[in-house]
Formats: sequence, structure tokens, C-alpha cells
Amino acid sequence: MERNAWIAFVLIGAGVFMLFGRWFGFFTIIALLLMAAGVQQIRFGWARRGYILLGIGAVLLLLDQMMLVIGIGLISLGFFYHKARRAHKNDSFIQQQNFMSNFDWNRAPWVMRSLSVWHVLGEADLDLSLAMPEEKETVLMFHGLLGDMDIAIPEYYGVKIEAFVLFGSIDTGRQRETGVMNRLNWRSPNYETCDYKVKCIVFYLGGDLSIRLV
Repeated sequence: MERNAWIAFVLIGAGVFMLFGRWFGFFTIIALLLMAAGVQQIRFGWARRGYILLGIGAVLLLLDQMMLVIGIGLISLGFFYHKARRAHKNDSFIQQQNFMSNFDWNRAPWVMRSLSVWHVLGEADLDLSLAMPEEKETVLMFHGLLGDMDIAIPEYYGVKIEAFVLFGSIDTGRQRETGVMNRLNWRSPNYETCDYKVKCIVFYLGGDLSIRLV
């Protein structure tokens, strides 16, 4: 089965190169195919292998289409600044911009503050049952090019999630959306009545978002 998938990618790649080779270089075509293969691997549950392929494809694309990648990054960063201002009601929030980010907030109690993060590559594991909120309503915003995110939600929080993943998957436990242009607008049934609310805003060009109720 996997062999047939690789044969299909090779044939598609050859066809794409014949059609668009005059506009895109060979390494650009290979990079896009590797990234597509990575998304496919994530879709079938092989996340580690999928993100390796996505990373290799992104590096090749970066080397062959430097200006294109920089342009996409600048556009993404511009949208991040614009949405961060609109998402937070006041200036009392943390804002970070990094090439790589890693949030392991699922192992020990952590202080939950309103936060906006942008990164090229990022991974976040958020267990809200371990969170200690500083305010009644917290906004957690994660934007970037490639990301892997897992959110565990206890029943005593009112949670609202707005998510968009261009290439990858969104898994809510009951339903898993994979492929292209995955979008989610979800709120917990107790959102309006809870004393403590959390709003999560997620936007990735490529990645995997998993949501669990605990």
C-alpha cells in the first residue's frame, strides 16, 4: 500500500514538473512533493515521519525559493501582528516571535497568562487541567508556518477554539479533518456559564492540531 503511494507521488511529480518546470525549478517541485508526502504521512498517523518530510521539503524550498519563503513568512508575521492586537482586549499579554518554539505544558502545573506566539517551527502540548489562570478570561494565540499542537480540556473551563490549518489535520476526538484548508470553530457547552474562560486561536500553514476532553 505504501509502495503504491510513493509510486503515485513519483508519477504526480513527473507530471507536475513537465507542466510547470519552466516556472519552478526541479528542487521546488521535489520540495513541494516532500511536503505533500509529509502531510499524507501525518494523515495516516505517522506524525514523526510526516514532520521529518515536511522539514526536509521546507529546507529544500527555502534553498531554492528563498525570496518566496521569506515573503510567505513576512505575510504570516504581518497577519500575526494584526490579529494579536484584535485578539487581546488590553496590553497585558506576552508576545513572542521565534524561529522554533516548544511548549511542554502537560507535565507540571503552569501559570496561564494571555499569550501570542509566532514561529516558523513549533510544538505545543497544553494541558489546561494543570493550568493556574491569572485572569477570568485568557487568550492563547499560536501562529506560524509549521506546528504540532495538542490541547487537553477539562470540563471546568469554558473553552472556545478558532483554528485554521492549511495543510495537515484537525482532530477533535469525535471527528478528524485532514487534507487542505481545515477549519474549526468550536466552543464548550458551558462556555457562557463558566467563571474561567480560555480562547485558543491557532493558525498554521502546515501542521496537526489535536483536541482532547479530559
